[in-house]
Amino acid sequence: MNYGLVVFGVKDTTAEIVTYIEKNIGKVDLVVTIHPDVLAGNQVSGYQGLSWLTDVYKIPVFETHSYGLKDENTRKFFEENTFEIGISMGWQRLIPGEILNRFRHGVFGFHGSCGYLPFGRGRSPLNWSVISGDSRFVLNLFQYDEGADSPNVFANEMFAINPHDTIRTLQYKNILVSKRLIARLLQAWKQGEISVKKDFRDFDSWYGKRTQADGKLDFHDRTRNLYNLIRGVTAPFPGAFCFCGDEKVTVWEAHPFDEMLDFSMYAPGEIIDKFDGKLIVRTVDGSLLLDKWECEKELMPGDILV
Repeated sequence: MNYGLVVFGVKDTTAEIVTYIEKNIGKVDLVVTIHPDVLAGNQVSGYQGLSWLTDVYKIPVFETHSYGLKDENTRKFFEENTFEIGISMGWQRLIPGEILNRFRHGVFGFHGSCGYLPFGRGRSPLNWSVISGDSRFVLNLFQYDEGADSPNVFANEMFAINPHDTIRTLQYKNILVSKRLIARLLQAWKQGEISVKKDFRDFDSWYGKRTQADGKLDFHDRTRNLYNLIRGVTAPFPGAFCFCGDEKVTVWEAHPFDEMLDFSMYAPGEIIDKFDGKLIVRTVDGSLLLDKWECEKELMPGDILV
């Protein structure tokens, strides 16, 4: 069977893009996702099952038992069918070359950073951009090859990262821009005019893999770095965390509180006071207000967060 437009993904953002295409552009002919059993061996933040798309939009959904698309059933499926064009949205693995080669017009996906590809290749670019304190994000829609985030750029668009953004609000911006870029790609595909730019003048740089352990807070750090980490790993990611004694404290929302008040009588990480259930915590250069947090014990002034 020949499938025209194929969408790869495993997240709520995948469903958002499929819905957008169906309602505004045209038909999605196939969705490729992972079977729920795959979650046992893979950390997938923001995962959403996508089988419901068949009921709503009559789209066939192929559930692979390998996130790397390397199990025998998946290999056989792609060998026995042909495909026109693919879009990867919320698929956090490389797609093997033998599958990419089955697509007549290629498979396209998204990647970005504060600079231009190949700058900022690698893992979790939106998270890293917030954590690094970047003020802009350049989202590229590029054609996949067997490398990671190769600079085969169809088009790109830029959006701001403001001081109040969290990883979730950046996902909103990312989706808005992704829709615009996808509309341009599918229009070019219908007209037979997809053009990919492969020349670049920027240099290679890489974001490393992030794990849940990387969300550990150190209150000996500067307030801005703590704030950026918290907003960079909040929901739908596992959240930033610290400990009060043996109890884990997960911090979902916070913001800088004051850098002028004299808190030298408190240790970094010490809870200075509590108002409306919110905690004022000393940092090395000021204080942080923890707006939303979770802990099994009640945290009180004088407790130390480490």
